[in-house]
Amino acid sequence: MTKTVAEFMTPTPITVTPATSLREAIQLLAEKQISGLPVVDEGGKLVGVLADTDLMWQETGADPPPYVMFLDSVIFLQNPARYEQELHKSLGQTVGEVMTHKPITIRPEQNLREAAKVMHEKHIRRLPVVNAAGQVVGIISHSDIIRAMAASEGFS
Repeated sequence: MTKTVAEFMTPTPITVTPATSLREAIQLLAEKQISGLPVVDEGGKLVGVLADTDLMWQETGADPPPYVMFLDSVIFLQNPARYEQELHKSLGQTVGEVMTHKPITIRPEQNLREAAKVMHEKHIRRLPVVNAAGQVVGIISHSDIIRAMAASEGFS
């Protein structure tokens, strides 16, 4: 029998809004010992994800892109827009300023194997589970996949 995301996801996960302060979100992550939070609007619709990796910019800051000077002109060797994005994240004070926009999601009726494949290919540790209206109904993480594997001789 095929296992679905709904069978192993954490239902009704803790969420935050874009207006939530980073201080409050960091406290939630630390107290609940989780590594990410779905970010929702007033209607519960997913608008982003705040991952622990988004918060690393707060501590590390942003390094300017390498450049060379040629005839009084600056030539960037990497895209300067990325630096602006990293700088914005390092200075952000609200969840909306540092969250990852356009998060990868999965539906509750999808196969657990699909969730594992997406997580592996995209190098992410958790997937928000959304219904047809885009509202968060759960979250599935690496530990949920491992729990499913332990419950049987694998999954299909």
